Amino acid sequence: MSKPDLGTAYDREDAGEIILENKPSPRPKDAATLILVRRDHAEPRVLMGKRSGRHDFMPDKYVFPGGRVDPQDGRAISYTELDATQDLRLRYQSRRLPRAFALTAIRETFEETGLLLGRQAEMPRKAPQGWQPLYDMDIAPCLQHLRFIGRAVTPPYRPKRFDARFFMADAEKILIDDRPPLDGAELHDLQWVSLKDALDLDLPNVTRFMLGEIEERLTKTDDLGPPFLRWTRSGHSADRI
Repeated sequence: MSKPDLGTAYDREDAGEIILENKPSPRPKDAATLILVRRDHAEPRVLMGKRSGRHDFMPDKYVFPGGRVDPQDGRAISYTELDATQDLRLRYQSRRLPRAFALTAIRETFEETGLLLGRQAEMPRKAPQGWQPLYDMDIAPCLQHLRFIGRAVTPPYRPKRFDARFFMADAEKILIDDRPPLDGAELHDLQWVSLKDALDLDLPNVTRFMLGEIEERLTKTDDLGPPFLRWTRSGHSADRI
């Protein structure tokens, strides 16, 4: 599978949005995405779902589970923490605690798919906002298996912008059980698909680019630095952290 070049990971038609004309660019909101990988078939598979057509950001596109970082996410109790390498890379040009991004990715995956990621543990009865369902089930998120593999900032010509961190994790290591993902209001047609089959779906260009990053990490032993896609005063910037 050939990977899109870093410089082509953005396209003005990615989200089906109206391009801003002569208006201030909105400030990107922090977000996190989790790419779950299953290796129990001949080819590795990733979990993807289709966004609702009612969304004003990437409607009807197939994406990985994820969403915006909530202020309380960084306060959630976890069973394990990020390893030092992931923690350090997530601190690059960010004021937010690295664990907040990882916890957001886990919470959003649970909310959008119903999948449980972590370990059974006795949890406090009072939870940070958004975490009560997991606390009530005595499930503590497990961060040690999350690998930070990319960061992308929505271009300034979009009416809605995110500064998204992409994480990757082996499903067999992070999922509590083998329950199937459940369609919801945010994502439907949830399915485990091979990297090759995923390319046939209607994807945002950034998602298509990240599939190439996944393949490299599944086939190479090199510790690749996460790509950082963003716009600067001089134009599009694409390098690695």
